[in-house]
Amino acid sequence: MSWVSGPMVAFDLETTGTDIETDRIVTAAVVTMEPDGRVARERTWLLDPGVPIPEQASAIHGISTEHARANGGPAAPAVEEITGALAQELRAGTPLVVMNARYDLSLLDRECRRHGVEPLAQRLAGRPAPVIDPLVLDKHADRYRKGRRTLQALCEHYGVTLDAAHNAVADALAAAGAARRMGARHAAIGSVALADLHDLQVRAAAEQAASLQSYLRRTSDPEAVVERAWPVVPYRV
Repeated sequence: MSWVSGPMVAFDLETTGTDIETDRIVTAAVVTMEPDGRVARERTWLLDPGVPIPEQASAIHGISTEHARANGGPAAPAVEEITGALAQELRAGTPLVVMNARYDLSLLDRECRRHGVEPLAQRLAGRPAPVIDPLVLDKHADRYRKGRRTLQALCEHYGVTLDAAHNAVADALAAAGAARRMGARHAAIGSVALADLHDLQVRAAAEQAASLQSYLRRTSDPEAVVERAWPVVPYRV
C-alpha cells in the first residue's frame, strides 16, 4: 500500500519569527489522520513564549504578546508534550507531514534544548523519520514549475482547501492534503516506500539548498550559505 493512502500525522508551528536559533513557539498542532484523510485526533497548544511576539509575527498568525501571556501555557511542559506526541507517532511508523520541516523541526529542537527537554532526534536514536515535507517533494517532483512554493501556492496547485492560513491546525491539515495529492499525481514519489522516501528527501533537500546557494552567490551574495541538512539542522554549540 502506498503511503498516499495510509495514515499520517501532520504537524505545524506558528512562531515569533523565522530564526530557528532565537525564535519561539507560539502555537502548535499535531493532527493524527486516518487513511481516508479524516481527523482521528487533534492536539493543539498555545504557549506563552516568554518573549514579546513581534508585530510582524502577530499580523500573520493573529496571536499578540498580551493574548499569549494571558492564555498561553508555560513553554517547557508544552514543548515536552509536543515532542512526546511526535515521538510516539514516529515510533509507531506513522509518517510525519511537515511543510518546510527544516524550519519547524529545527525550531522545536532548539526549544527542547532551551527548556531542558530531550529533543526528538535523541528520543529516536538520532533519526526522526519518516518525515514527509511537501515543500521538498514538490520541488523535487516538479522542479521547473514557475511560481511560488508556499503552502497556499501548493494548495492552489494541487486543489487542496486551506480555509485559515497560519492557523496551526489548518496549515497541518493542508500540508497533509497537499502531500497526498502530489504523491497521487507524481508516481515517482507516491510509489516509494516511506523509508526510501525519507532518504530521497534528505538528498533532494541538500541538492535544492546547493542550487539556491549557487544562485545567490552568482546574483546577490558571493558569501551566501544555505543550510543543506534536513529534516533537522544540527545544533552547533
